[in-house]
Amino acid sequence: MSKIALVVEFNIKAGQRDAFLEIIRGHAAGTKADEEGCLQFDVLIPEDDDNKVMLVEMYRDDAALDIHVASPRLQKTRAAYGDMIESRSIAKTRVDGS
Repeated sequence: MSKIALVVEFNIKAGQRDAFLEIIRGHAAGTKADEEGCLQFDVLIPEDDDNKVMLVEMYRDDAALDIHVASPRLQKTRAAYGDMIESRSIAKTRVDGS
């Protein structure tokens, strides 16, 4: 069983980044507080692109990620920011333990 990391990249609509950040920061804090299997959830703000936000999330294992994906918090968060983004990409990776 290995840890799972997600790298998520959002392209935010012009003028929406501050509102998006408020939503995603709350989501990150709630996930870290309430989901035991969430080991890390960082919000990254690129210095050279006002329309981009990235996330780095780490989960104990696939089961912990499944809990996160099924959580009402995630569904509510996605609904809240849906009109603020142009696109989203998610890279799911396994953490190399070597």
